[in-house]
Amino acid sequence: MESFEENILVLGIGNLLCADEGFGVRAVQALHRQWRFPRQVMLMDGGVKGIHLLHHVQEAHRLIVFDAIDFGLPPGTLKVLSNEQVPKFIGVKKLSLHQTGFQEVLAVAELIGGLPAELLLIGVQPVDMEEYGGSLRGEVKAQIQPALEIALGYLRSCGIDAEPRDDGIESVEPLLHASLDMDVYEAGRAFVAQSTPDADPTLLAS
Repeated sequence: MESFEENILVLGIGNLLCADEGFGVRAVQALHRQWRFPRQVMLMDGGVKGIHLLHHVQEAHRLIVFDAIDFGLPPGTLKVLSNEQVPKFIGVKKLSLHQTGFQEVLAVAELIGGLPAELLLIGVQPVDMEEYGGSLRGEVKAQIQPALEIALGYLRSCGIDAEPRDDGIESVEPLLHASLDMDVYEAGRAFVAQSTPDADPTLLAS
């Protein structure tokens, strides 16, 4: 008899162009670059796609989400929520009135019977989610690896053994366009700050 494989979706959500709002995407990008997973694990840059993520959520038996959320905690604090705790926090901060927050995606999935059996949110308290064109602040960037360890621990509890990539980063198919890689993105911002006398000093403070 063929064994049943539970699909697991690992999703990073947020806007890379709004400082710490990009934490979720940067986390899933780092996970993809460092680890190789079996076929039932799907890593995805959810960005700010909102309701367009619904069918991916419906297809998942387990869902792991990385996000930057204002929990009212000290900046850079990691907080892990699971199952029924997740919807009331996730997507609280919307970038505009036209963006469907991810909590609505979960609410619709639950309404139509497509909510994953298990939800895990790995959130970080942001420092700044307002600066357009900014990158992750130091306190938030420092939490990427601890957040990945939490996700890997959960996956191991589900029987998923990830393999570290040892074949060189050049061989990894990127989740994001090369121009949005964090090192490339921050190097571009540094160039702008250095070449513009009155540039915002926070450009180099990340």
